[in-house]
Amino acid sequence: MRHLRGLCVLVLIATAAACAPHPARAEPAMWIVRDHDSEMVLFGSMHLLPPGLSWRPAALDSALAEADDLWFELPVDPATEQEAARLAMRLGVLPPGPGLYERLPEESRLRLGRLAVTYGLPPNLLDQLKPWFAEVLLITSMVGAQGGDIAHGVEQQISATAPVGVRREALETIEDQLSAFDDVPLEAQLASLVYNLRAMEEDPEAFDRLVAIWMAADLAALEAEALEPLKALAPDLYQALIVERNADWLAQLQDRLAGSGRTVVVVGAGHLVGEVGLPQRLRALGYEVEGP
Repeated sequence: MRHLRGLCVLVLIATAAACAPHPARAEPAMWIVRDHDSEMVLFGSMHLLPPGLSWRPAALDSALAEADDLWFELPVDPATEQEAARLAMRLGVLPPGPGLYERLPEESRLRLGRLAVTYGLPPNLLDQLKPWFAEVLLITSMVGAQGGDIAHGVEQQISATAPVGVRREALETIEDQLSAFDDVPLEAQLASLVYNLRAMEEDPEAFDRLVAIWMAADLAALEAEALEPLKALAPDLYQALIVERNADWLAQLQDRLAGSGRTVVVVGAGHLVGEVGLPQRLRALGYEVEGP
């Protein structure tokens, strides 16, 4: 997993491989944030998962049963999925000029071609895409080839089983999310793609290790092998996709905690670890935070 960097890491902290090991009696981490009249549960997500993986902590189900509101990064519904596809094709296409293959060094061009064939992505389509979109398509195709599916992911499973009366909220729109990817300078996107084309060929087991880390609630490993390398290789990506989004979400969660009641918040696992993670930032603001 030490080969994974850049956008690949960001996608991986929100996805998982289908054939990952199932750790015995392991559960992903969760946190409980309290003030005098509010309780907020934070749970880190993997957006794609294999069928049959037993990941749900009993404490999470108990919190959902009592929740007044349930927050995701995005609305979990077919309309959002359709809008995501439409916006990705608008934002993720290169302007007229050199295609993606021409912008890559020769070795990376060859890797991109091989991976496109392996995962059934038309090379002509990839050539028209910005590096961030090509990378996301390759990673999700790789996970999908191993059986990972959004239908088994955390958000879909929680949304499908949450109490009917719980109020649904979203921290951002799909345009907010995709614009965060798209606003990163092209040079940083290319650096990430170059590195991760190599990683996807040479270290495919990294997917398995990542889901094991998530299931084991090994937050130090997640930060050390995902976020820290991302920060070092592509600081623009780290700032836009982790730091800035966390800051925006933190303000919204503070507004919710200013009210009263019980809340469950489900976001990508990488947004909950380290000094810029939501639990630590809430602790720094003086909230009582129970958890790792």
